[in-house]
Amino acid sequence: MLIALLAIAVGLVILVWSADRFVDGAAVTARHFNIPPLIIGMVIIGFGTSAPEMVVSALASWQGNPGIALGNAYGSNITNIALILGITALISPILVDSQVLRRTLPILSLVTLLAAWQLFDDFISRADALVLLGVFAGIMIWTVVQGQRDQRAASHDPLGVEINVELESKTLPLRKAVMWTVVGLLLLIVSSRILVWGAVNIAQGLGVSDLIIGLTVIAVGTSLPELASSVIAARKGEHDMALGNILGSNMFNTLAVVGIAGVIHPMGVGHEVLSRDMTVMVGLTLSLFVIGYGFRGQGRINRLEGLLLVSAYVAYTGWLIYSVFMPA
Repeated sequence: MLIALLAIAVGLVILVWSADRFVDGAAVTARHFNIPPLIIGMVIIGFGTSAPEMVVSALASWQGNPGIALGNAYGSNITNIALILGITALISPILVDSQVLRRTLPILSLVTLLAAWQLFDDFISRADALVLLGVFAGIMIWTVVQGQRDQRAASHDPLGVEINVELESKTLPLRKAVMWTVVGLLLLIVSSRILVWGAVNIAQGLGVSDLIIGLTVIAVGTSLPELASSVIAARKGEHDMALGNILGSNMFNTLAVVGIAGVIHPMGVGHEVLSRDMTVMVGLTLSLFVIGYGFRGQGRINRLEGLLLVSAYVAYTGWLIYSVFMPA
């Protein structure tokens, strides 16, 4: 058990560090090839911050641990909105100025409802997974086309401006940026293997399901890059970037992470995933849409709403703990 705990700790430290190197390397490499900042932010950085979830879930599914794969994806979404966005709003209320984010909020809500609908038969087949990946590909293509079609408007969008400022602060030569991209990806794979091994052994030692470990320890661990980037963005006053990190990560998790895991190994899931975890995920996503969209003016997530989000995460975690020690 001690070795497994050490494996989780070491795996998470390397995972977070390598994800940061991978994101920086990929973003700066794209910058060298004159890719518009908004596309770098929504596609490349979005992919990079979700790379830990993607690699961990893919490896878990490959090794026959679908609970970790699914729990990691859905648990990360819940953690991103309730815990990370809640903490970020407590530090600095989030103002939503970006039209790009206003378009993304309803899309994420529809994507989440699609994921919920797929769970009604308690099974994610390869066909379900291919649908998720198809939707994901469509959204990415649409994002790139929109960004290329009107680069002037995109460059003046508050999110695009904030991403451009961040990119200008990173001055790596192309060769070094490519090196960090490759090194970061390789270390992501290695650390994910260590993390999954430790998580499986902890679950077996405690007699709890892989799903619970995926929803809690693994989900929080793989969401640490989003926590760091969102808190730093909020402290700099880059509100749209703080929210963009969460929306992009959740989009990738729901579509690409679950899609890749499902293609590798179709997943039978317990009904509690729909009745408990997916219900919470849908509720949080729809609430984020309502409070963040700004139907009567500028979207805003204030400190009270941030406190409610963090409280929701504490309540959900308590629910998970109760379900482990007081099963029905």
